[in-house]
Amino acid sequence: MSVREFAVLGAGVMGSGIALEAARQNIPTQLIDLSEEALARASSSVERQLQRQLNRGVISDTECQQIQAALRMHSSAQSFDRVDLLVEAVVEDPQIKLSALQRAEQQLPPDAILTTNTSTISIDQLALSLQRPAQFCGLHFFNPVAQMRLVEVVKGEATSAKTLQSCVEFAKTLNKLPVVVRDCPGFLVNRILFPYFHGFDQLFKAGVSFERVDAVMQAFGWPMGPAYLADVIGMDVMVGADRVLEAGYPDRMSYTTNSIFSKLLEAKMLGQKTGNGFYLYTLDEAGQRQREPNPAVWELLQRSDSVNTISDEEIHWRMMLPMLNEALRALDEGVVASTEDLSLAARLGLGFPNIEGGLWGYIESIGWDQLQQQMERYAHLGSLYTYQRSLQG
Repeated sequence: MSVREFAVLGAGVMGSGIALEAARQNIPTQLIDLSEEALARASSSVERQLQRQLNRGVISDTECQQIQAALRMHSSAQSFDRVDLLVEAVVEDPQIKLSALQRAEQQLPPDAILTTNTSTISIDQLALSLQRPAQFCGLHFFNPVAQMRLVEVVKGEATSAKTLQSCVEFAKTLNKLPVVVRDCPGFLVNRILFPYFHGFDQLFKAGVSFERVDAVMQAFGWPMGPAYLADVIGMDVMVGADRVLEAGYPDRMSYTTNSIFSKLLEAKMLGQKTGNGFYLYTLDEAGQRQREPNPAVWELLQRSDSVNTISDEEIHWRMMLPMLNEALRALDEGVVASTEDLSLAARLGLGFPNIEGGLWGYIESIGWDQLQQQMERYAHLGSLYTYQRSLQG
């Protein structure tokens, strides 16, 4: 299905970013939000981005005008008569999303595809209240939309093959790389990322400094360590995703005591968005963001120092094993179809280190026997550290 006209509900950071990507491809695009204030912010953001690209010579005056002409912003669904595909990108709340989806479904043509940009909410659960669940799926873009090429195309139980293929092709039209995943809590990327954060939480509570964990994981090849990454994501988003995953996988993703992320959220230290999280953020004279460790983080654990009895090798395994085990589970459950798709999603969605073969290549380089040995070594840390594969190979 070729998309003659595209629509996005919700003019927040994600919604406006998705709409702009479609307009760049000269697809007539509507960006709709009930809030005039949100539309004004989206309009200013789009103009700034286009102006920067003009100044750098990335786009020409003609291309800029074409993009501006393709993108219309308004506060009501003026006409969905020609809309072939709509992405709902409102606030990450199940009831608000469902209400927006139901209204959109009533206004769209009978053969149009309806999608949601949710990062956590069950596609199957939302589909239960829709009239045409076969024409519904998830289109999970990543932030910042312009830079992140991965799109998780999330297949619900009722999603038709035609809907799925149309969404895959549409993502490619936007110059994105789609990976089809089956609906489950966290989908694929967040599902394998948050066990990694569990490993970090345990290490920090054991007294390992977050700066040291960041340094060890960056030395392995991650673009940033887990503490810095949590600051970029934001503690509010971290804790929201954690709750979904805890509910979905209570046997292994429940915290025995409050996570350090929830403690930071409680203390209103959300990360970069508040200027303080694991690190303190300031701007230098040139306007560049600077960071330094936040000593207040240790006070949340009622201690002032760190321990050095845990080796760098142990830090590495305690961080990586939960992610590797969850990736194996996702493969065995058919959440992702192939090891190639798994590695692509980990590279593009998580910045997995540049290892030949990606995440799967790393698992193969370790070998199943060595992986089992490490699982036995760290089994006392909980069920995230152990996994008995039903399908080996």
